[in-house]
Amino acid sequence: MAEFFDEENAVDLSYNDLDTFPDFLSSHATRYISLKLDHNNITILSRQIGKYESLVTLDISDNKMTYLSDELTRLSSLRSLIAKNNRLDEDTLPKNFGTMKSLQLINFAGNRFNELPTQFTELENLNRLFMGANRLKTLPESISQLTQLEVLYVGGNKLQSIPESIGDLKYLTAMILSDNQLTSLPDSILKLRRLQSLSLHNNQLQTLPPQIVGLQLTELSLRNNPLVIRFVEDLIWEPPSLKELAGRVAKRHHLTYTEYDLPRCLIEYLSSAHQCVNPKCRGVYFTSRVEHVKFVDFCGKFRLPLMQYLCSPACTAESPRVRKCSETDSDEDTPVTRMKKVLLG
Repeated sequence: MAEFFDEENAVDLSYNDLDTFPDFLSSHATRYISLKLDHNNITILSRQIGKYESLVTLDISDNKMTYLSDELTRLSSLRSLIAKNNRLDEDTLPKNFGTMKSLQLINFAGNRFNELPTQFTELENLNRLFMGANRLKTLPESISQLTQLEVLYVGGNKLQSIPESIGDLKYLTAMILSDNQLTSLPDSILKLRRLQSLSLHNNQLQTLPPQIVGLQLTELSLRNNPLVIRFVEDLIWEPPSLKELAGRVAKRHHLTYTEYDLPRCLIEYLSSAHQCVNPKCRGVYFTSRVEHVKFVDFCGKFRLPLMQYLCSPACTAESPRVRKCSETDSDEDTPVTRMKKVLLG
């Protein structure tokens, strides 16, 4: 066995190729407050764990755990339980896991949970919950019972929605929902007044609730969502064809024509013209258009994109491609560099 770290109140047996729980420590079990058994090959957290009643921190990550003994719940002082990257699911937890009221941090990331165990929502002092890279499809409404929760990490699951009750987590400062299948967020997110970091990248978000602009976020990640994915692609403008240029002139000067003057295909083409959205421009376009991103202020730190189409790259509020005489517009144009910074940051 490799040499292991052993101080008065802590034992580190990580990376020791252990296949079973180290029973040889049991004679001094009550003196330890920290036990690290991570990166071994242990499959069962045996009943011996119940002897370590003084433990504050237990790390059993990166093993082959398939079962946690009910004796685990005897650790009445345990505040941090790290069990990531194992083979655990909701059926392998002690039934009375929810009685471990001293727990403040639990990390079961990288396991096989299909749902958030009900016992977790009974841990009234829990302030950090890490359940990333599991198989979660939903979060229970009872998650609102975790009234002290500050960090919620459920990225890398199969979540399609978030319950309205999430808004009751008034102390939440960081919420990681990335790499799921979310198509929307609940309006109750507005109630998360302490939320500073929100990760939403790699989802299927089509829209965001308007209430999100009321949050005081310092970090926001939206990349790789239908909402924004088209904005981070290079904006390539196809110059108009001679046919389109002629059509634009005809529409702009209101030239009159009948079915006796032009073939039906050209009449239909001229009828397909779109008005440039720049209120200072009276130009039109057919198929050659410029994707223009208008931003809405968000939290004073971010600006969310709104796609519009202009008739030309040179068409701006200050310099419309085709001028109008009387209309004004107070909207500012946002450079492409600013746009990419917002969406990729």
